[in-house]
Amino acid sequence: MLKTFIAAATLALALAAPAFAQSAADPDGVWQDKWGTTFTFQTCGDGTQLCGTLNDIQGDSRTPENLKYVNRQVVQAEQTAPNKWVGQIALNGTRAKAIVEQVGPDTIKITGCKAGIFCSSIEYERVS
Repeated sequence: MLKTFIAAATLALALAAPAFAQSAADPDGVWQDKWGTTFTFQTCGDGTQLCGTLNDIQGDSRTPENLKYVNRQVVQAEQTAPNKWVGQIALNGTRAKAIVEQVGPDTIKITGCKAGIFCSSIEYERVS
């Protein structure tokens, strides 16, 4: 009986692990921050690059300058590690270094850095 239970549990884990690994490593989708700003991220290029389109911008960042970026690709990044991409993000009329990390199956953290020392991070939750 115990052997049957262990075998069944092992089989269930073996079947569930690939599905979790796939969803954890899949950044494709629509992501929203706590203010309502949304991005669509998708892998692009050879499948290791990440491209992000700004769908809508809310909160203090909703300025005439930033509204020009709505419906445009604003993030371009190269994969540097599993679930991590480093590249550029357009913001406030300039470009800055961007680090995009998928920290969970449904959470992405974007860190933008200007001049290499002024950085801020925002977390986004998957909405679709």
